[in-house]
Amino acid sequence: MQNTQSPELEQKLGLLNELSPAIEKLIARHIEQRNLWFPAELLDADERDELAQRARSLPESVRAGLALNLLTEEGLPHFHRLIAQHTGEDSAWGYWNNMWTAEEDRHGCILRDYARDAKVFDMLGLEKLQYEYLEAGFNPQWHSDPYRLVAYTSLQEKATQLSHANLARLAAPHEPKLQHILSRVAADESRHHKFYRDTFALLLEADPERALKAAWAVMPKMIMPGHTIPGYRQLSDIAHQAGIYGPRDYAAIVSQLLDTWRIATANSLSSSGERLREKLLELPERIHKLAELVTARRSKDPSPAQGLTFLPSTA
Repeated sequence: MQNTQSPELEQKLGLLNELSPAIEKLIARHIEQRNLWFPAELLDADERDELAQRARSLPESVRAGLALNLLTEEGLPHFHRLIAQHTGEDSAWGYWNNMWTAEEDRHGCILRDYARDAKVFDMLGLEKLQYEYLEAGFNPQWHSDPYRLVAYTSLQEKATQLSHANLARLAAPHEPKLQHILSRVAADESRHHKFYRDTFALLLEADPERALKAAWAVMPKMIMPGHTIPGYRQLSDIAHQAGIYGPRDYAAIVSQLLDTWRIATANSLSSSGERLREKLLELPERIHKLAELVTARRSKDPSPAQGLTFLPSTA
């Protein structure tokens, strides 16, 4: 917890504590709906030769998407820190943060184990990228605002879920084991998104004006947590062109969340809050237009990130 807090931050943290009973219900729902699995159940060391043989047919787009998704998942320590600095340990939030961290930790583990066993990358190059990524840190401008943190995770978890699910679809014709692993990870991310999405809905109901300000601070341009990965632009260009994840997907996420949160019918707003709501409702169209511009400007033939070597394939 922070030692010095502004009055506004104290009020926001106070509301988060007041919402603990509702958060406990969301946690209970999550536990009831989840399918807790472990990497050793999905990946048997005895099948390494078979994995490596099948993985040789993976196209470069799938390999790049796997690298990007794997490295992004390995950034988990930064997110645990960002949440813990507001919530501490002795609360429903602390319990959720620890459980969420444990669930998320399996994602990087299983993807890394698969990449190693299937011999998809030169692992030393991948590990160096991971080290540089984590060493660079992740300190977004909203790190000191818990409302913005919840808004961001609502967006980011959905984006991550889509990325894993779309990558699973592309991998399926070549490698069913990778498709199965990615589908499991995507299902986890979908449930995590549901928790954060519904938590932010509680903030909108209890403190609509400041919740809208938090949404507006994050939604126009969400920067993915992996943006500090060396070569992120090259990997994301490949993922975009392959249909794994791109600006159009983000526009759809924003539109979906605005509908789910019923932003159009938010109550108890001041005149400035009303103007802010109108700006939020205009966002999907703005982001879609920006997505078209970004798509047109992207490299037609992006190359893998420097330092990441794909092992030989038959694709």
